[in-house]
Amino acid sequence: MTERIDYKKASPGAFQAMLGLEKYVRGCGLEPSLIELVKMRVSQINGCAYCLDMHTKDARAAGETEQRLYLLPAWRETTFYTERERAALAWAEALTQLAGHEVSDELYEEVRRQFDEKAIVDLTLAVIAINGWNRLAVPFRSEAGIYQPAARAG
Repeated sequence: MTERIDYKKASPGAFQAMLGLEKYVRGCGLEPSLIELVKMRVSQINGCAYCLDMHTKDARAAGETEQRLYLLPAWRETTFYTERERAALAWAEALTQLAGHEVSDELYEEVRRQFDEKAIVDLTLAVIAINGWNRLAVPFRSEAGIYQPAARAG
């Protein structure tokens, strides 16, 4: 596929705004490994090859296991994820698939048992951020496979 728009060049201000949100999410205090799992799961749902490539590489570089990466689409069927990760993944899925779905009180209570109020807001912002990146990369056809992990701030 050929890239349709280089959104970073077409609208540098929009790109900087997204980077600002990303910088906040990376420095908010949530575990980097948890954030990467959330980003990967949301990108799987949204079919974003660029983001899946990026976050798989970042997760591996940070020490994530191959087994957990491979089984992420079936996280409910395994014991490889902590209760905190499971709550975050369920929250991420629910927020990503809002159309026609309710975010139930049961799910909120499950998330609330694992995260304080600030962390829930921060987790929600992480989901918002990756959904935003997916919604830039998919329609504009960002090229998957070119990303290389580098040291990241935060």
